[in-house]
Order: sequence, then structure tokens, then C-alpha cells
Amino acid sequence: MAPRCWRWWPWSAWPRTRLPPSESTQSFRQQFSTQEQTPQICVVGSGPAGFYTAQHLLKHHPRAHVDIYEKQLVPFGLVRFGVAPDHPEVKNVINTFTQTAHSDRCAFHGNVVVGRDVTVQELRDAYHAVVLSYGAEDHRGLEIPGEELPGVLSARAFVGWYNGLPENRKLAPDLSCDTAVVLGQGNVALDVARILLTPPEYLEKTDITAAALGALRQSQVKTVWIVGRRGPLQVAFTIKELREMIQLPGTRPILDPADFLGLQDRIKEVPRPRKRLMELLLRAAMEKPGVAEAARRASASRAWGLRFFRSPQQVLPSPDGRRAAGIRLAVTRLEGVGEAARAVPTGDVEDLPCGLVLSSIGYKSCPIDPSVPFDPKLGVIPNVEGRVVDVPGLYCSGWVKRGPTGVITTTMTDSFATGHILLQDLIAGLLPSGPRPGYAAIKALLGSRGLGPGGLACFFLGLGEAGC
Repeated sequence: MAPRCWRWWPWSAWPRTRLPPSESTQSFRQQFSTQEQTPQICVVGSGPAGFYTAQHLLKHHPRAHVDIYEKQLVPFGLVRFGVAPDHPEVKNVINTFTQTAHSDRCAFHGNVVVGRDVTVQELRDAYHAVVLSYGAEDHRGLEIPGEELPGVLSARAFVGWYNGLPENRKLAPDLSCDTAVVLGQGNVALDVARILLTPPEYLEKTDITAAALGALRQSQVKTVWIVGRRGPLQVAFTIKELREMIQLPGTRPILDPADFLGLQDRIKEVPRPRKRLMELLLRAAMEKPGVAEAARRASASRAWGLRFFRSPQQVLPSPDGRRAAGIRLAVTRLEGVGEAARAVPTGDVEDLPCGLVLSSIGYKSCPIDPSVPFDPKLGVIPNVEGRVVDVPGLYCSGWVKRGPTGVITTTMTDSFATGHILLQDLIAGLLPSGPRPGYAAIKALLGSRGLGPGGLACFFLGLGEAGC
């Protein structure tokens, strides 16, 4: 039986940095000074939303105890399994989460699937409050004919594969084709395109899995098309990711100047970050490269390109019908202006040959338990400022609260807000009074179901694996 719970080792090698509390923090803590109760709080999900929520609760309540439940054996969610291996700086936030985990009032319980191993109602019975922070664990389907063919994968699964997510380790993508198509024009789309095209000698310096690196060494993919249903002004990636693609060693960009005609005039009034992104796109597409850059592009063995105003209509099968051999794209036009413009089909279509299709059109949250309300259209738990509608003592934070948008900083602000609301409710007496058993009750339940912890395990913080 795999271990299900680890207490964090208070290793002296990991210093604890304690910042002096601000006046507002001191005032907030004083409101709890006469209370003897130790609030037992449960957080479901150990990604950024879960850890930032726990951090806020522990910082602003001197006695609160937080148990974090996670379905994986190891913590940190998308920071561990969703960030590209060549972006180690993004993973530095794990250092902050590790400091939170060092608290004597925080415990991590891995390999516990809430909604299967234990119900949300059972958690609510054991804790004064429960916060659902399990994120967006699924991908949005294409919902077009042929998407079930071998050679069609979600970008989420592909990212999980090269990052070692247990459920994706056996994905084994077929990289024997010459051309890959990525559907979607967000940062994840550029991540997977970049990993497909980055020379292996650069990737071997990262924490990419050995299996993925071995497969990428044998990859025959030479061209990656990144397809979006709208135009350049509506791309969802950021300037950092675009700059990395333009400067990617051994590759050259394929950008059609016709796609950018008139864009210079349209970006004059857009916000500065979007304007800088568009200016970089325009330079890459319209300006003649210098001598050195032209030579670099001429010697490049791989290429990537952006295709605009194209929406997937059908995955085309190989002659024997056994795998994907191309994708049929509906040509679109825009109705409306700016980032709110909608793509509508013109009636024309275009077939693009390829042997690998990666769908990167978004993540989505799923319902966790029948007792928890869920909006399937929006893919969120209905809530007001993090309070789950009609379920007192139940809260949510992160993507399952607001939808899969924003960056880690957005999630931090959102999670702090949920933590603040929870503590306000605690002060106001809106949460159950009297002691609650917390993990002791859940441990007994798991044990009665044959799911108890298998013993204490050595847990290596950072990006390593669990083991002894």
C-alpha cells in the first residue's frame, strides 16, 4: 500500500524566514487572542491555490491548523507538473510553499482522492472549514470528428508526460512525423511547441524526465504550426513566451506578412503590455532580419509558424484509418473588435497535413462530489467571494473558483482573498463551534476502507520524488 500521509520534516537545512508582522496583521491576530479554539481547516489540492490559501490562514491565525489533501503522492500541482522544464524560475515559488509546509500547524496528506476515498461531507464533519482548491484537472475537448484517432493528444497530457505526471508517464506520443499542429495560441501552446523544437542538448540541462528526453532525441518533428481561430490581436500568449520562440536555437519563424496588415494602426490604443507584444510580432513578421539573424534562420533545420483565422473542423485519418494524418480547418473571420471579437466561419476550409495534433484550447474543472454544487457551463463551483453557495463552512479558491485564467500571481491574490473571507466568518461565529477531530477522524475512515497510511516516508522537498 502506497504511503498516504507525510509530515513535513523540520530539516535545519531549510531556514525559516519570518517577516515582522504589519500593523494590520497584528490587529487581525488580536481578534483571536481571547479564543481558545484551535480551528481545524482542510484544504483540498496542493497546487498554488491550495498553498497560498494555507499560507494566509496560518499567517493570520495564530492557532489554526491546516491539513492539505492531494490526490497525487507529491505536492505542488501545476507548478510541479505543468510548468515547462526550461522555465525553472517559475518553479521558484515552491520555496515559498516549502516554508508554509514547515509550519508545525500544517500537514500534507498525499494519495487521497477526495470524492472517492473520502467524501466532502466527511471532511466537513471533521473540520471547522473546508477549502476546495483542486484546480482544473481536465482539458477541453475539441468535439470534432476524428479527435479519438491515435496522434491526437491534449496539450495537458503532453505537458504531464514530459514533466512526469504519473497518469501521463505512459503516454508515448508518436514523434515520427514531420509536422505537428498545436491548436490554441496561449502560453501552454507555445510551451509544447517549444519543447518539440528545442535541441535535446538544451533540454538535457533541465529537469525534463529521462523518458521524454529520450523520445525527443529520436523525434522527427521539423515543423510545428500553432493555430488560432482569431487574429494576431487576440493571441493569448505573452511577450516572454513569444520572444523565446523567436530566439529558439536551430529554428526559424514562419509568419505571413499578410496576416499583420493594418495591425500597426489598430494597436495604438491597446494597453501597453498588449501593444509591446504586437510590436514584437510585427517586427518578426514584417522587418527584414539583419545579416546575423538571416544566417541563423537560413541554417535552421526546424521551423514554427502561427496560423490565424483557422478553427478545427475535423481530424483527417490516414488512408488505413488507423491514425491522424492531417486536420481540416475552417477559415474564419472576426465579428466585433479587440479581444472580445468572435470568430465565425466563412464557409471555406483548408486541409493541413500533420501526424501529431496537440489540443491546447483550455483546461476545465470537474465536479468533485455530488454534495458540492457545480456549474458545468462555466466549469466552476458557484461561490460568492469564495464562499460556496448554500453550503456553510465550504469555500473554494483558484481555478475552481474563478475558472482557468490568470497566472500564479492572480491565483495568489485570489487565494488570499478566500482565506481572508474564511477568517472573517470564523470571527463572526459563522463556523461550527467546539472542537473538531480533523485528520484523526479522516485517518480512521481511510483505515476502515483499507486506505490507511502505509507508514512514514522520507519526503524530499523541492522537485524530487518521494521515497526512502
